[in-house]
Amino acid sequence: MGSSEVSVIPGLQKEEKAAVERRRLHVLKALKKLRIEADEAPVVAVLGSGGGLRAHIACLGVLSEMKEQGLLDAVTYLAGVSGSTWAISSLYTNDGDMEALEADLKHRFTRQEWDLAKSLQKTIQAARSENYSLTDFWAYMVISKQTRELPESHLSNMKKPVEEGTLPYPIFAAIDNDLQPSWQEARAPETWFEFTPHHAGFPALGAFVSITHFGSKFKKGRLVRTHPERDLTFLRGLWGSALGNTEVIREYIFDQLRNLTLKGLWRRAVANAKSIGHLLFARLLRLQESSQGEHPPPEDEGGEPEHTWLTEMLENWTRTSLEKQEQPHEDPERKGGIRDKIMSSRKHLHLVDAGLAINTPFPLVLPPTREVHLILSFDFSAGDPFETIRATTDYCRRHKIPFPQVEEAELDLWSKAPASCYILKGETGPVVMHFPLFNIDACGGDIEAWSDTYDTFKLADTYTLDVVVLLLALAKKNVRENKKKILRELMNVAGLYYPKDSARSCCLA
Repeated sequence: MGSSEVSVIPGLQKEEKAAVERRRLHVLKALKKLRIEADEAPVVAVLGSGGGLRAHIACLGVLSEMKEQGLLDAVTYLAGVSGSTWAISSLYTNDGDMEALEADLKHRFTRQEWDLAKSLQKTIQAARSENYSLTDFWAYMVISKQTRELPESHLSNMKKPVEEGTLPYPIFAAIDNDLQPSWQEARAPETWFEFTPHHAGFPALGAFVSITHFGSKFKKGRLVRTHPERDLTFLRGLWGSALGNTEVIREYIFDQLRNLTLKGLWRRAVANAKSIGHLLFARLLRLQESSQGEHPPPEDEGGEPEHTWLTEMLENWTRTSLEKQEQPHEDPERKGGIRDKIMSSRKHLHLVDAGLAINTPFPLVLPPTREVHLILSFDFSAGDPFETIRATTDYCRRHKIPFPQVEEAELDLWSKAPASCYILKGETGPVVMHFPLFNIDACGGDIEAWSDTYDTFKLADTYTLDVVVLLLALAKKNVRENKKKILRELMNVAGLYYPKDSARSCCLA
C-alpha cells in the first residue's frame, strides 16, 4: 500500500529516484553492447505523441524496432500522451516482450472481433461507483473497441520491472481541464498531471498521491475514503480522451446504440441491467431524441419503451460532471500543503487528454529534476509534424526552460516536405531528435495519401491486417534508417568525443 497522505515534495519521488538509479546499470550494459563506452549512463527519454489508433500502432512499431536494434535498453524514460499511452502501457502488461506484443496486435486485427459482453459487464460495474462518469463509458465501450483490448491490470503492477531497472520508467500524461484558461493565457505548468507506477499528481506543484489511491477521497491531505485502484482500461480512456468532447462522443455513442439495438445485441447483453441500474447515457439519449425531434423509441413486448430502463442511470450520473473523477485536494492551511487557492479548494479534478495542450509529453521530461540529456520525440500526427515543437518552444520560452530554439520560418519550410529525422540542439538543455511518422524519406510524394489512410477519426473497423502491418513497417523503418544518427547522439551525450558537424546546431540531420 502507498502513503495515505498527499505528498508535497519538490523534485522526484524517492521511488522514482531508486528506480532510475537501478535503470542506470542496465543502460550502461546496453551502451556497451552498442559499442559506446561511458562512465555514467546518460538519461534518454523516448516520447510518443497522440494520434488515436494510428499513434497506438505506430508507437508499438517504434518500440518494437528500438528493442530489435538494442536501443530500447538504453532508454531511461518512456512517456506518452493519448494513443501512445495505449502502446506504452501494453509494453509493461506484456513484460517487455515486443515480439509477443506485435503478434497479439496482428491477431486482434486479423479476427476483427470486439468482446462486447465483457465491455458491457465492465461498464455496468463502473456504473455502481460513486465516481462513475462519462470516462467510464468512453474507456470500456469506445477505447476498448478501438484497441480491441480490455486490460484489467493496474499501473501499480508495473512497479516490479521498473524497480528492478529491467524496463524504462514510464510516465503517462494528462492535463487538468479546469486549468485550460490558464494554459491558453500563460501556458501554466500546473496544467500538467502525470501518472507513473508509483504516483499520480502535479509535478509543477510537487503534489502527488500513491497510484493505488488515485480516485480516493482526501481531506486536508489525509486519506478519508479509499476507492479501488482504477484499472488500465479506465486510465487509457482518460489519457486518450482528446476525441472525447461532448459533441463527438454523443454522435459516436448514439450511432453505436442504434446499431446495437437494431442487431438485438444490446437488450440481450444487458438483460439484467434493470436490476443493476445506473447504467449508461439515458441523459444523452433523451437529449438526442428531443434535439432531433425523433419519435419515441419502439416499445418492447411488455409495452415499455425500449430504452426506459436506461433512465435509472440518472441518479448516479448527476453526481459527477462529464469525465470528472474524485481526486485528492489539499487544504491550503496544512503545513507544507498546496498554497494555490483554486487547486486546494476544488472537490474534484477534471482530467483529460494532454494532447489538448501539447500533443506530446515534453513538459513532463524537461524539468531539471529528471536530468534528461537526449529526447527521442516520435511524432505520429496526421497534420503538421512540427506543431508539438512550436508549442513546446513557446512553453519553454515563457518559463525559461532550456530547449532548442528553431525559427518559425524554418519550421514552416520543414513542414512542407518533412524528412524522417531532425536533430535540434541549443546551448543548454537536452538534445532533441524529432521523428515525423509521415515523411518524404519513407513515403516519398505520398505523404497526404498515407495521412488519409490513417486519419485520426477512422475507427478500428477500417484497420485490416494489411493496413496495420504497413503502419508498423513504416514506424519501424523510421527507427532503422536513423539508427546511426541515434547512436551518434548517444555517444555525444555519453561524453565521448565526436567531430563537430552541421548536426551540432538546430538543423536537419
